[in-house]
Amino acid sequence: MHLHDVWFVLIAVLWTGYFFLEGFDFGIGILTKPLARDRAERRVLINTIGPVWDGNEVWLLTAGGATFAAFPDWYATLFSGFYLPLLVILVCLIVRGVAFEYRAKRDDERWQRNWEHAIFWTSLLPAFLWGVAFANIVHGVKIDAHKEYVGGFWDLLNGYALLGGAVTLALFTFHGAVFASLKTVGPIRERARAFATRLGAVAAVLAVAFLTWTQADSGNVRSLVALLVAAVALALAIGANTVGREGWSFAFSGVTIAATVAMFFLSLFPDVMPSSLDGAWSLTVGNASATPYTLRIMTWCAAIATPLVLLYQGWTYWVFRKRIGTQHIAAAGPAAGASAGPAAGPSAGRPVEGAR
Repeated sequence: MHLHDVWFVLIAVLWTGYFFLEGFDFGIGILTKPLARDRAERRVLINTIGPVWDGNEVWLLTAGGATFAAFPDWYATLFSGFYLPLLVILVCLIVRGVAFEYRAKRDDERWQRNWEHAIFWTSLLPAFLWGVAFANIVHGVKIDAHKEYVGGFWDLLNGYALLGGAVTLALFTFHGAVFASLKTVGPIRERARAFATRLGAVAAVLAVAFLTWTQADSGNVRSLVALLVAAVALALAIGANTVGREGWSFAFSGVTIAATVAMFFLSLFPDVMPSSLDGAWSLTVGNASATPYTLRIMTWCAAIATPLVLLYQGWTYWVFRKRIGTQHIAAAGPAAGASAGPAAGPSAGRPVEGAR
């Protein structure tokens, strides 16, 4: 196996980690409107991801940086051709981070409500647009002989891509609902579980339609295996949630997302960005990669840094593993509002029950 093949796999792993972690992160942001019934419950939901949301976004930075260094032509074509949707995602992530940090700075209902609106929309839009972007990558876009994207913005909004966006939106929201039931106690936990059951059915229908379309369009034997794993894992996630096994449900929903991302990359390989104009103009792991020397240096750096990052992030999740509820939220007030912000996380109150 060549180093450019290894880095294709590593980039797939990085995107898998990002969508697994940021998936429930986005889902929680979306659920602050349909699931939470008052300010205290919205604070509970936000606090479930308070200690980890910024760490989850590191996976995106690493995936983007690895693509830039390992496959510069892929990076250049992707970020120039998908400039507008990726810009919208970037702006959403910036505003979302500011909303988490600034929402609790003032004990003013209008101030907090506006930032909560921002959290909702800046979670929903990226969850949808990431699906649109990856669906277009798998399906193929207009790339010419010079490795340049020659299509327009509206070419990206085709039926297949929009269905891909609906799938990621539904899967991430389901993932977030399961995470909410895993991390909370009281009525919000029960509502999250019921919401996850209903949403899981919708996600299953959309996912089966999209993954079947993907398999028929560009699939192979490897991607078919990933499709079957995704379908079985989603069914198990819904079933485990129904009987109250939130831990198992969260694990299986994560496997669903991982298998879906794996299917994307297995359908692509050896291409990294197929051309819909001429297959000979497609970007591949061979013609889009950096030099072997660059890939060797990157491999040594990744071998040293990656285990450290995984250990640190795993430790963070272990420390903040307890459940929280509205009884752990301090009474409204300027000091309480600040302490209940994302930095405080679940430690804003004394958790009463371990995650199972």
